[in-house]
Amino acid sequence: MQPLLPLDGIAGFRFLERSLADQQNRFAAGPLVERELGYFRERIADIQSAEELVGDYRLLRVALGAFGLGDEVDKRFFLRRILEEGTGSPDALARKLVDPRYREFSAAFGFGDPGGARTGLPGFAEAIAEQYKVREFEVAVGEQNTDFRLALELKRDIGAIAASPSASTAGWFRVMGSTPLRTVFEAALNLPGQVAQLDIERQRDVFEERALAVFGDRGVDQFTDPGKVDRLIERFFAVRSVDQSAVQSPLVGLFQPLAPLQSTGSQNRFTARLLP
Repeated sequence: MQPLLPLDGIAGFRFLERSLADQQNRFAAGPLVERELGYFRERIADIQSAEELVGDYRLLRVALGAFGLGDEVDKRFFLRRILEEGTGSPDALARKLVDPRYREFSAAFGFGDPGGARTGLPGFAEAIAEQYKVREFEVAVGEQNTDFRLALELKRDIGAIAASPSASTAGWFRVMGSTPLRTVFEAALNLPGQVAQLDIERQRDVFEERALAVFGDRGVDQFTDPGKVDRLIERFFAVRSVDQSAVQSPLVGLFQPLAPLQSTGSQNRFTARLLP
């Protein structure tokens, strides 16, 4: 069963929030999800190496989908390296990438870490299955409304980042390193896309300054407050609504683009700030 999204904007997202548990359950009970998870639960405990996992397309699709990486399923050589190198060494590929999902994926399966494969541990298959159901529902939502998917991903991830012991030092870098979170924050804080061209430290400063102006606090840790998260989401939808109206209006051509910001660094330098 596909998600029911009768309205757009914040009103539509609030409807989705109210019906979320029921809609997720109905979606997870669909034949396609049940079939894929049945196969995964039956076979994953026998998988003891990265080579075996990437060699089984159906298992790999569920494994990646659980971390929001379903679109990467055909990059098997790359994925095998991510898994085999693990996350323990600073030189591991998963630790060098900006996107933290690869590190989470590699750590969850454990093939390249000292403890070895975690696939046979009690509860492993079910934990991955639960993540897969949540992520696949978000994908299905995004096929109808990209903004709803972004808002769902923000609600899922921002709490853990905000509550992290490293929130005061690495929080904004983790936000900026996540495409969904960055997209929501950039819109809600009304930041131009040129911010990404700035030196990474300066980008962090810009996010802090705008957060202080909009929410009265410069830190990511303020988003442990559900009320602040709701305000963030409301601003996101408000700005997106204005943007969509502007695109549809012939008057948009009367406005001059923002002057380009000076670039003194690269966004790829997120990596050092994402690591403990």
